Amino acid sequence: VSMQPCPAVPLSNGLRVPVLGLGTSHDGGYSHEAVVYALQECGIRHIDTAKRYGCEEALARSISESKVPHEDLWITTKLWPGDYGYQSTKQACRASAARLGVEYVDLYLIHWPDCTVPGRSNREVRADTWRALEEMYDEGLCRSIGVSNFLISHLEELKEDCGVVPHVNQVEFHPFQQPWELVEYCRREGIAFEGYCPLAKGQALNHPLILELAKKYNRSASQICIRWSIQWNLIRFIITNGFQNNGVITIPKSTKPHRILENCKVFEFQLEDKDMAALRALHDGRHVSWDPTHVA
Repeated sequence: VSMQPCPAVPLSNGLRVPVLGLGTSHDGGYSHEAVVYALQECGIRHIDTAKRYGCEEALARSISESKVPHEDLWITTKLWPGDYGYQSTKQACRASAARLGVEYVDLYLIHWPDCTVPGRSNREVRADTWRALEEMYDEGLCRSIGVSNFLISHLEELKEDCGVVPHVNQVEFHPFQQPWELVEYCRREGIAFEGYCPLAKGQALNHPLILELAKKYNRSASQICIRWSIQWNLIRFIITNGFQNNGVITIPKSTKPHRILENCKVFEFQLEDKDMAALRALHDGRHVSWDPTHVA
């Protein structure tokens, strides 16, 4: 399979993350065959998983079979709220690395801002947990550290309480959920913005505008959505409020090899500015995943 090279987004610590990754999930969101195919045939070098998904050990087997060395890969995993707190965070990260069969993880994320620790505020627990991540970053167990589903308020508190600004914030991002204020905040603070659910769990794939654009560009609806996400990074696309080059890293999920191949072929075309703007106008605020707005 001849593929266009995948560009990378620089982090504040100088590392570079491939702008397109392969997401995994629980409940049937993992396929050994698909991961091996993605690594060997599609040139995917960025894999996103989490303890919550229950597939870290399976992923280790797939990576081993692919023969792609870890130093050529970007592996992200995440810390589940049940493991929050200084000591348990360190144990959980080491356990994830062991299940993944790696000596370090490339990116370790706090999965969710709500900590549910009785008698302690979310802010206190997030600060303790983040301190453990900072120490593991210093030790090299985590090459970079970040958060997932954090809003500006959560990031502001973390900034006040801690030393290292998160390298990444991974948030739901698709044509119907475009948190531009958060994107712009992350850009100003040097936090790379990563979007999950780029196809809105399939809801975007039958939208009339997206289908019309798929026809116009002779592409699939999923390719239009993924291209739209990553193109904020790949071109310096200036929009009405004047910020640019947002750098949206995107991690579509699929367990079907032909879909993964299709999703990787998004570097071969470019959406016109007017079509980028038309897709931007689809935002209606809906969440297809968790909504963190109620979390203090």
